[in-house]
Amino acid sequence: SVALELQADFYAGLWAHYDQELNKILEPGDIEEALSAANAVGDDAIQRKTQGQVNQETFTHGSSEQRIYWFNKGFNSGDIRQGDTFKELAR
Repeated sequence: SVALELQADFYAGLWAHYDQELNKILEPGDIEEALSAANAVGDDAIQRKTQGQVNQETFTHGSSEQRIYWFNKGFNSGDIRQGDTFKELAR
């Protein structure tokens, strides 16, 4: 399920990339706000806040770092072929 959730983060970044390219609707700070949100909802951040410790074995959405990485990869690349989180996480 982590790979699927990280793929959703990638697609969110990809969508933002093309929405900006086509519609120019992003304002200064929008991407930073998205990255801040991704950071706040990483499994590690949530577990640290609620349990005081992090257990990667129970992750369901990925770490903050992973979520930011995949959003950025989609946003910066604009290339759907780079979003194979299943292959990347299998390494």
